[in-house]
Amino acid sequence: MADQQDDLRALLNDSGEPTLERAIAKAREEVDRLDNVTLNIAVTGETGVGKSSFVNAIRGLQDTDEGAAPTGVTETTMEPTMYPHPTMPNVNLWDLPGIGTIHFKAQTYMKDVKYQNYDFFIIASAGRFRENDMMLANEIKKKKKNFYFVHSKTDIDVANEERKGVTEEETLQKIRNNCLENLRTLGPPPVFLISSHYLERFDFQELVINLERELPDEKRDVLVMSLPVYSKQSLDKKYNTFKKAAWAVAITSGAIAAAPVPGLSLACDVAMVVSFLTKCYYSFGLDDRSLEKMSERVNKPILQMQLEYLLLPHDLCS
Repeated sequence: MADQQDDLRALLNDSGEPTLERAIAKAREEVDRLDNVTLNIAVTGETGVGKSSFVNAIRGLQDTDEGAAPTGVTETTMEPTMYPHPTMPNVNLWDLPGIGTIHFKAQTYMKDVKYQNYDFFIIASAGRFRENDMMLANEIKKKKKNFYFVHSKTDIDVANEERKGVTEEETLQKIRNNCLENLRTLGPPPVFLISSHYLERFDFQELVINLERELPDEKRDVLVMSLPVYSKQSLDKKYNTFKKAAWAVAITSGAIAAAPVPGLSLACDVAMVVSFLTKCYYSFGLDDRSLEKMSERVNKPILQMQLEYLLLPHDLCS
């Protein structure tokens, strides 16, 4: 009984509420938010700039994986196409047709793709930002939606320049200067140099930091939970986000009960706990398939930390 009371006090402390009744109400709101808050991310830009590869990368998939957005040297997206996240079904990536194509004219693009459905836009480019990109950014700005410029395929640019004797640092600075020059009429907004095949390189972490800063709290948590593990920092952030949600699942499921308390189940809601732990399991990439892919992308210490998370005690039903 003493151990149960200690656990209860710990949960109350995590909730930040003075009474169990208020903690229960807050926990139920948190659990509902975890399951029902949606995040819709639109990825747009001209044909051939790597939009589909970016959509796949955010979902933790390679271009050849089952369920991946199709990629190719020609336009493969003929209409706005939604790709649900494989482990977070309330997160949707939208692969939008290239702006300025025969079916999606730049002048009516925002209306045609139903801009109001998306939380923010990623504008991708693989070279210079062109007139259509600028036009699109201005239209998004008019609609009071956030947008972020992404220079994709940066790894290819770096490799090509290294063959000419140009260092990676010099190439990245050249790309940044070029982007800033082309976007100067827009502020200029920040530009993120990324590689969809190597998220741990270049500016992907900075992009995520900007997204987190500008999203509402509930959508920020959903974003963090959905992103693939690509660095120690991303792993720690994901762990802390799930840890923050664990107290709510524990209270709401009745995993630790102080009887008699109206509204708090005496029995553990096993389905709720299993659902939460399953979400943790796949979000951390602890299934065999994800671990194998991760071992090819990051160094062994990061992979070892993921395995250690798998071994952490997680018996919410005590």
